[in-house]
Amino acid sequence: MRSMTQVQTAPNLYPLKQTSLSQKDPKTYRKLQLNYRRAKQTDHSPELDALAEKFDYEKCRNSYWNPEEFSLLYGIPLWAQSSQSQRIILNQLYWVAYYAQIISAEIATIFFNQTSATGLYALHDFRLVCDTLDLETSQERSHINAFQTVIDQVETRLFGQQIFGYPMRSPFRETMIFADTNKLKSWWKGIQLHSFGLLSAGNSFLACQYLTVRGLRTLNGKLVQHKLSNFHHHHPTPELSPIPSQISYYHFLDESFHFNTSTILSHDVTRSLKPPTTFERQILNLGIYGCQRDHYHVSAAINGLFWYDPALYFAIYQVLRSPHFGLTPEESKVMLKSCFTQETEALHRSFQTHQEAIESYKVYLDPLEFISKQNKEMKQMSVNSIPQYLTVQKKQFINLLIIQNSTNYSS
Repeated sequence: MRSMTQVQTAPNLYPLKQTSLSQKDPKTYRKLQLNYRRAKQTDHSPELDALAEKFDYEKCRNSYWNPEEFSLLYGIPLWAQSSQSQRIILNQLYWVAYYAQIISAEIATIFFNQTSATGLYALHDFRLVCDTLDLETSQERSHINAFQTVIDQVETRLFGQQIFGYPMRSPFRETMIFADTNKLKSWWKGIQLHSFGLLSAGNSFLACQYLTVRGLRTLNGKLVQHKLSNFHHHHPTPELSPIPSQISYYHFLDESFHFNTSTILSHDVTRSLKPPTTFERQILNLGIYGCQRDHYHVSAAINGLFWYDPALYFAIYQVLRSPHFGLTPEESKVMLKSCFTQETEALHRSFQTHQEAIESYKVYLDPLEFISKQNKEMKQMSVNSIPQYLTVQKKQFINLLIIQNSTNYSS
């Protein structure tokens, strides 16, 4: 019999104590603590829930909800020909369309916040990160409820049906609700999103770097949402500003902390992780390239959203055919042509916003050494141009004319 001193123990495959985030990078940990504490203290979910509860479209249907330039079809022929009451509707429809898109983005955020938290919770001392993402997920649900409440009321009262709104959707669909897509592309996008969810839930680097993609998308929103929030902030009597304007304001305040979280995790916390493998770099860069593809297009109809305008034709057609504008089918098609196939002030405004987004994305990605040159220089987004846009619109408008006798476009 061997003595007790001769008994061999199994190797310790799992060290009892890993180096914690707070020990490895105390400066970043303090940033996370401060961001989380302030986000909790200034959580605007209660205000948003209360605003959604008391929203009544009839009480604010005769007022602007955004600065005038943030109106649907602002800067194109329809706007110039519209009455004051029609311009108010177009201003409100900008809000409806814009936040319908934000709902889609936040549905995806809810899911990927959770997969990222799963991937990071496996690391020692990362509870603070996970708690932050949990708080933000709860806030996203409040945002969606407020947006959906307003959108449903407005579209029901104005049109009796959904135009820009939609039933709640899966996070595994195209983020852009008016995208250049088809059934095959949508199916493939779903496969990609499912795959990234699985990968990020089991990989701390990808879990952390989802926040790079989220940061880019949030940065895009900040370009417009700051201006939308100012409508309430600078209102002569802010407490009497339209409820949708107040929702824009409180949403922007919440999103400011979300952007801080994205930046800290993607730029600072990453330094505490192992260097990424070639595979991890590839997956991350594919994700950012996908963001570039989503943000490639420019919409003349709604400045600040990178929608594919041919996918928007029928929605605009329905607005023009509604009793609020009263255009005939032929008049509506003529108006669509003048709005989308000609160079307009709206088109220049939207391309200016697109260029601002490109430049801000470059600055955001510049410190990250594992980002590819193609992504750092935003090459995919940068190739779009006004001549390219007009070429696409003219081609797609001809396709519209081919189906002009269909039921949808003749009723």
